[in-house]
Amino acid sequence: MAENEQAEGADGAEAAPSKKGKLKLIIAVAGFVVILGAGAGWFFLMRGHGEVKHAEAPPPKPPSYVEVPDMMVNLVGAPGERVQYLRVKVVLEIKDEKQVEGIKPNLPRVTDLFQTYLRELRPSDINGSAGLFRLKEELTKRVNSAVAPQQVSAVLFKEIMVQ
Repeated sequence: MAENEQAEGADGAEAAPSKKGKLKLIIAVAGFVVILGAGAGWFFLMRGHGEVKHAEAPPPKPPSYVEVPDMMVNLVGAPGERVQYLRVKVVLEIKDEKQVEGIKPNLPRVTDLFQTYLRELRPSDINGSAGLFRLKEELTKRVNSAVAPQQVSAVLFKEIMVQ
């Protein structure tokens, strides 16, 4: 009996450490699996972020230009002053090539609107860059009203001369 108790005691002593060893092994394996899963998840989630692919927009089309005939007008001056003349060469900037054919038949109307407006100017109206900017904006507004429904992006000055 004593031998049986000693045998049971020995088995009990061995059983207790063996259960603790298995528990540590299970925890270690579970921790390893969690770390491995987290690493794999990070790899798959972050793998595509290094190479961000954007939809490439087509390159912008260069604008088209329409030449307006040269204009020479006399400026409004005070009585008794010497008459001053304004000579202007203008180009119309158009975003789409298709609109050029719609604008060309309206060029006589555009020229008429420009000359009517330019004849009302005084030399002080076109002094400095601010005066030229206002002139450009006013001409753009007038040309867009003349060629509607087509649209002109900008009026560009090739030459401006006050004499």
